[in-house]
Amino acid sequence: MRSTRPAIWFILVTVLLDTLGFGLLIPVAPSLIQQLEGWNEQQAAPYVGLLAATYAGLQFLCAPVLGALSDHFGRRPVLLVALLGSGIDYFAMALAPTLWVLFVTRAINGMSGASFSVANAYIADVTPGEKRSGAYAMIGAAFGVGFMLGPPMGGILGDIDLRYPFYAAGALTLVNWVYGLVVLPESLPREQRAVITFKRANPIAVFGGLGRYPLVVELAMSIFFANLAQFGLHMTWALYTASRYGWSKTDIGVSLLVVGIGAAAVAAYAGKVIRRMGEPRAILIGIAIGTLAFVGYGAATQGWMIYAIVALASFGGIGQPAMQSMITRTVRHDEQGRTQGALSALQNIAQIIGPLIATNIFAYFSSDRAPVRIFGASFYSGAVLCAVSFFVAWWALARHASEARPVETEPAVGAGDTEAS
Repeated sequence: MRSTRPAIWFILVTVLLDTLGFGLLIPVAPSLIQQLEGWNEQQAAPYVGLLAATYAGLQFLCAPVLGALSDHFGRRPVLLVALLGSGIDYFAMALAPTLWVLFVTRAINGMSGASFSVANAYIADVTPGEKRSGAYAMIGAAFGVGFMLGPPMGGILGDIDLRYPFYAAGALTLVNWVYGLVVLPESLPREQRAVITFKRANPIAVFGGLGRYPLVVELAMSIFFANLAQFGLHMTWALYTASRYGWSKTDIGVSLLVVGIGAAAVAAYAGKVIRRMGEPRAILIGIAIGTLAFVGYGAATQGWMIYAIVALASFGGIGQPAMQSMITRTVRHDEQGRTQGALSALQNIAQIIGPLIATNIFAYFSSDRAPVRIFGASFYSGAVLCAVSFFVAWWALARHASEARPVETEPAVGAGDTEAS
């Protein structure tokens, strides 16, 4: 039987490159928009958010479409076409002469980048059930590495030339596409393929069925508010640190690399910490730390203070895994996939809305139109969103925590799912 190891490595690199494509734009997007239109930071800020929202919106709409296409035509052709499209599109971004062309290229990149749903399906096709949680943990690791590498790569290359990050991403993506042509076999037999229907390709359909679980609905809303704050932070980080501290693109990229390293370090021990303190307490402490971190970012008067706050904020990373774990122990095992799909869709919606909120708040409160200039206003709004997340989670846990199955009675497959999440 042909080994699937090279194909799995191809999938992991594809996920990494999809995430890298989002991260590399963070340090250079404000400057690129300013260069294209001759604007200042305040004028460019809303368009930074709109650019991020365009990318996330197309990912949200196209993920189920690509998944349905792969169920019908097979995983291999959909993955390879999407990857080729991403590679070509990065070069188009590098050559974009105007802002509207840049928006078109980001929309296309969002469509092709939605192939993560097909990547997940490919892993399910070729991995035995008992090893699947470990494979999905590797997918999560690839996602994290991609986000850690994207901002510093964008920052370092962007300080040389604003277009270089896109050339580099395009070259890496096309090299991986060639590798996929050689090593990627089809994973879905013809006899198991499905007919394409509107229901299967409808992104709203993933929310069906969650209403049976009040705890899940309320924890999902808590995650949603926290994600609004987090994605808003991603897209205002470069604007804020450049305008307040005079950071270069390399400084911005390295700072986000440190954020990623801190998150990864905490994630490595999160399971033990959560088991020791209990999921409800971990959820509330994690969100509370995140709320304080947002206040700290907004109040920091010197750039070095940001790194001290990042160290504190990293410990807030115990909150969301604890919520994910409690959610997986609440729903039936045959509904885990649908539930995770709904949570991913909510995350995509937050990735659309969060940057729009934060960048417009930054643009207003750092301009002459504001009654008082508050450069950290977008972070203070993030703190408010995190506070809402905290109270929604506290309310949910106070009323419905007993809905979750006890940890000690959870079947082995559930434990695997918890570790993977």
